[in-house]
Amino acid sequence: MTSDAVPADPRSTREPFDPADVTWTPVSRRLVGARLTVTAIVLTPVLALLVLMAVFAGEAWLWVFPALVALLALWIVWLVPRQVNAMAYAERADDLLVRRGIMFRSLVVVPYGRMQYVDVNAGPLARRFGIASVQLHTASPATSASIDGLPPHEAARLRDRMASRGEARLAGL
Repeated sequence: MTSDAVPADPRSTREPFDPADVTWTPVSRRLVGARLTVTAIVLTPVLALLVLMAVFAGEAWLWVFPALVALLALWIVWLVPRQVNAMAYAERADDLLVRRGIMFRSLVVVPYGRMQYVDVNAGPLARRFGIASVQLHTASPATSASIDGLPPHEAARLRDRMASRGEARLAGL
């Protein structure tokens, strides 16, 4: 007969995704506004078109489609802040950790010595919200990572720091 031991520390069940020795830096909350704006840009015309179709057709059952789009929008409004809260990164001595996800969690560990180059991107909407993305490229596409929703000054600092750490680790080879 086996007994299932309950861990003394409830955080120990999150250990693969939340190591104890790591201080996480969250992404900017402005990412929520940017993602919700994209949702509004996409769903508003769809909702308007479906409402017009239901009004002009005069069929009551056609109102199901605008209702479904409205429910989808509400679900996204509920989900996006939770997703952004789950996003964070941590700098350690030899690598960078990037985590994301609520139900399907992901933790990417990018060793500084494997970095080939670092990109900083900010499209028009991201610039409007005052955020940028940092993309880390390695020799293996599986270990490449991106960090969305960083303030531009933090993205530039992280880019420079990652590039210098990558060069230092590469020089040691």
